[in-house]
Amino acid sequence: MMTDYDERSLLNELEPEAGRLYDRHAAVAQEWFPHDYIPYRLGRDFDKEPWTPDQPRLTGVAQTAFEIGLLTEDNLPSYHRLIHGMFGKGDGAWINWVGRWTAEEGRHAIVLRDYLTVTRNIDPVALERGRMTQLQQGYDHEAPDTLRGLAYVTFQELATRISHRNTGRYSDDPVADRIMVRIAADENLHMVFYRDILAAALVLEPSAAVRAIVEEVLAFQMPGAGIPGFVRKAAQIAKAGIYDIRVHRDEVLLPILRHWRIFELTNLDAAAESARTRLADHLAKLDEAARRFEERMATSTVPRMSTSGG
Repeated sequence: MMTDYDERSLLNELEPEAGRLYDRHAAVAQEWFPHDYIPYRLGRDFDKEPWTPDQPRLTGVAQTAFEIGLLTEDNLPSYHRLIHGMFGKGDGAWINWVGRWTAEEGRHAIVLRDYLTVTRNIDPVALERGRMTQLQQGYDHEAPDTLRGLAYVTFQELATRISHRNTGRYSDDPVADRIMVRIAADENLHMVFYRDILAAALVLEPSAAVRAIVEEVLAFQMPGAGIPGFVRKAAQIAKAGIYDIRVHRDEVLLPILRHWRIFELTNLDAAAESARTRLADHLAKLDEAARRFEERMATSTVPRMSTSGG
């Protein structure tokens, strides 16, 4: 992939900061165990008592949101390949981070599947078939260049944190909520690593980084977009207020863009200035789209979260 900066040189220049951020992450990340979060006392043998549709306590949108969350987490092998493709040209701290991130992310699918299976909140046959479909399809994207990759994972980790956290709240199940709080804490730490390493890149390559950030904002898709029926299910999740346009704009994009001080940077080249103008236009359009969506939802009968709990 051709870029207007040297990726290997940038990774090498950023490596001391990556090492510092890795050490910071390791110092604050809490060890936890999926089995501690699962109410195994509720478990029954499926061969003696098969799953039936009347068993789930989670229904409707809550069930859909958990399904999307788990199938998204299931695709970790593809995400690992992409992350390694982005950072594999570096060594030391970069490779350490790839391994640490992958190991921490792996727990999320474990705890979600164990919860849904033990509590019988989703048909386990349908869940396994969904997993097979998802992993065989994979997340088939070419590894982006370093700056676009860092921009994407920063937004994606925060989006996933909020989506998981709101899914737990919406479920009205204390066990599910506790699990989602735990997963969201991981996602937040991952976001902070990526956000802060890209902040360092903005110092080294400000114009290239701004262009990369804008390109990712304009093209952003959640990693679960390839799940069969995703558009329909995402619409249900949006109508419930778990993750909609307003959440995406106000709770994902704006806080990160403000942290990077995107609209305050100076000495950018003409292409970066043009990109920043497109970004401002895009944010304004999202605001208008969110307002129209909220007006439609005001008369909807779908149970909706009143506020997001990030």
